[in-house]
Amino acid sequence: MSQHVLLNNVEHRTLRVRAGHGAALGDAVMRALTFPAEFRELQAHYPIVFARDGEGRFVPLALFGLQEGENLFLEGERWDATYVPLSVRRQPFLVGISGEERLLHVDLGHPRVREGGGEALFHDHGGATEFLERVKSVLLALHDGVVATPAFIEALLEHDLLESFVLDVKLDDGSHNRLAGFHTIDEARLQALSGDALERLARDGHLLPVYMVLASMSRFRDLIERTNQRRAAGR
Repeated sequence: MSQHVLLNNVEHRTLRVRAGHGAALGDAVMRALTFPAEFRELQAHYPIVFARDGEGRFVPLALFGLQEGENLFLEGERWDATYVPLSVRRQPFLVGISGEERLLHVDLGHPRVREGGGEALFHDHGGATEFLERVKSVLLALHDGVVATPAFIEALLEHDLLESFVLDVKLDDGSHNRLAGFHTIDEARLQALSGDALERLARDGHLLPVYMVLASMSRFRDLIERTNQRRAAGR
């Protein structure tokens, strides 16, 4: 169960956080939140799709698997990709907002959090460790990216560029897998946009992320191949 608290160097002086990867550390997930400025890095590894959040708003996601609870990039304690999304790397930390101030919080209920073993957050004199400083940089980049996302989504909706899709796959073992509930860029509508509309998308910084999403769709072939390999290995 999540237990978010404001991080401080008094109560949490001895707190430790396990780095690395593993199912026991919360990495056995099918998807992770992302943002447009991260798409260039992501598209080389993962499909980028869109889904509605709990409030009905579209959010961009990086996909790691074809079914819930499946991370095809997780190999024991190794993440088999050269880039891991910031929303995964920031765990178990998050940013809280108080007025205009951004405050660092930690989820004490996260499996990465422990009292013994792992990365220290504070030095004996109370200063932040290098590990915590890196976490802060990740969180700030993630926060800024998430804040900028609604304008991107609004532009997509304005031009009716999101379309739902269903991916039906027959795997090598004869079984079938259906992926549904996600949206992608409607390439036909994108191609039909006027020059003025495309120019405005480019000027506002939205056109490049759109093309990154389209490029990322080829990564579904990799997810299918990884699924076939795991099935063949009996995993």
